[in-house]
Amino acid sequence: MARLSQIDPAAAAGRPKELLDGVKAKLGRVPNLTRVLANEPAALEGYLGLSAALGAGRFDIRTREAIALAVAGANACDYCASAHTAISQSLKVDATEISERLAGRSADPKLAAALAFTRELVAERGRVSDASLAAVKAAGHDEAAIVEIVANVALNLFTNYVNHVAETDIDFPVVSSSAHRVA
Repeated sequence: MARLSQIDPAAAAGRPKELLDGVKAKLGRVPNLTRVLANEPAALEGYLGLSAALGAGRFDIRTREAIALAVAGANACDYCASAHTAISQSLKVDATEISERLAGRSADPKLAAALAFTRELVAERGRVSDASLAAVKAAGHDEAAIVEIVANVALNLFTNYVNHVAETDIDFPVVSSSAHRVA
């Protein structure tokens, strides 16, 4: 059971209603995470704004979802593991690759480097090693891509932390991320 309210879009008013209606118009549904964020419209608006801005970045949705899976796995966030698994499945990512991404790995070498960097960002709270930075650069990620990886990690840390605090009810097929957690 959730520890924070999940705002019912039908009962919402004012700015929360506007934002939740926008989510529904875009996604066709209102995920429970956005219902929790609607408790503070500025938080929901910030989440939606950063999500939209990063959607216009250089990384395609499959790469952004891979980063989201790696962060969810690192933080043992079952809500995000479940949501991003469902999204990845809709993007035709196979089950084995999804599991690898939760663990911060990929069959694609360039993506694997980005996900290893993602996991170190989470584990070391942003204080990555020179070797890790060199490895992600050697895999073909320039400085702009590195900044974009950090931005995607920050967005997903935000949602992971909200879900941990709220114990958000999972409204996707449940995926356990516990086996992939970093210390």
